[in-house]
Amino acid sequence: MSASPSTIICVAAEWRVQPGHEAEVLRLMQQAAAAVRRLEPGNLLYTVHVDPTDATHLFMYEQYADAEALQAHIDSDHFQQIVVAQIVPVLTERTVARYALAPVF
Repeated sequence: MSASPSTIICVAAEWRVQPGHEAEVLRLMQQAAAAVRRLEPGNLLYTVHVDPTDATHLFMYEQYADAEALQAHIDSDHFQQIVVAQIVPVLTERTVARYALAPVF
């Protein structure tokens, strides 16, 4: 995904967690979010939402300064060790969309 200097990379991810693993996944996501904020200068926003009527339904919205910052996130130890190794195995669905967008205001 190429982007001009005035664009940012936005990621929208939607997950379904196996019932019974909701608290574990939220705890792990708190760890992941803390690591992202502490270790990834190219991350502009990393937020996690839960459906108030369905605790197995999570939505994440992320912003990165550029494609390289997103790739650094994907390659990071914390992403690989927390998300890939511990969270993905307890998901029933995982959808990720990536967009190169120019902020308007």
